[in-house]
Amino acid sequence: MGEGDRGAGPVIVLVAPQLGENIGAAARAMANFGLTRLRLVNPRDGWPNVQAERTASRADHVIDAVDVFDTLEAAVADLSFVYATTRRERGVAKPVVGPKHAGAAVRARNAAGQDVGILFGRERWGLENDEIALADEILTLPVVPEFASLNIAQAVLVVAYEWRMAGSDEALSLPFGHGLEPPAAKADLIGLFEHLEGALDRVDFFRPPEKRPSMVRNLRAILQKGEFTGPEVKALRGVVAALDKGRMTEADITARRAARRRPAAASDRQGGDEK
Repeated sequence: MGEGDRGAGPVIVLVAPQLGENIGAAARAMANFGLTRLRLVNPRDGWPNVQAERTASRADHVIDAVDVFDTLEAAVADLSFVYATTRRERGVAKPVVGPKHAGAAVRARNAAGQDVGILFGRERWGLENDEIALADEILTLPVVPEFASLNIAQAVLVVAYEWRMAGSDEALSLPFGHGLEPPAAKADLIGLFEHLEGALDRVDFFRPPEKRPSMVRNLRAILQKGEFTGPEVKALRGVVAALDKGRMTEADITARRAARRRPAAASDRQGGDEK
């Protein structure tokens, strides 16, 4: 993705889509409202897909530019901010916003030079908790609880519409990073996560082991609230590296504490002699 693509609306990311028809319909919905950047993560039937091309109607410019990734981490690596769309409470501590707020926020972040992605999950069960953990905020649509299920293309259509409607001077004036250092790319943030989690693994922090996945998700959610910049991520990784390198055993810690006490004791004796 080149610098010229930034600010051209959100990147739509479909995670493990199962039907080519849904990919094509999502591409068509994007084209209706001026969005062009579509990324696929592990599409079930591979890519390219004839059914997707047929369903996209005249949205060939979207289909022809599709990027395919093996992992969600790779798909969001160059993004500054990510929304995860879900209709269910997942127990993940993240802010929850609606499509109108998200549309205006994406416009403002784009104007500030930040690139934003919106994740959409599988047709049957949506996004998994580990995938939601990579996002900064949860985006949910105000559907009725009795019939809350939406087709992927329908959800993309609503989000794209709100982004289009938010294209006013008032929306662009929202203070999402204007004049400030932009948030770190997701690739850098994921590197921080993995670095910290590796260091914590080496000191047996995640106990009991079966709770590690939920502890990791919560830790990532906490860190993402900071919207760290690139230099801040580098500084934090330096802290983790220093702590990891300087790990000491309990015996080392006891010996160091004893060494710190010895000079004070010697000083006390010297003071007694002078008296």
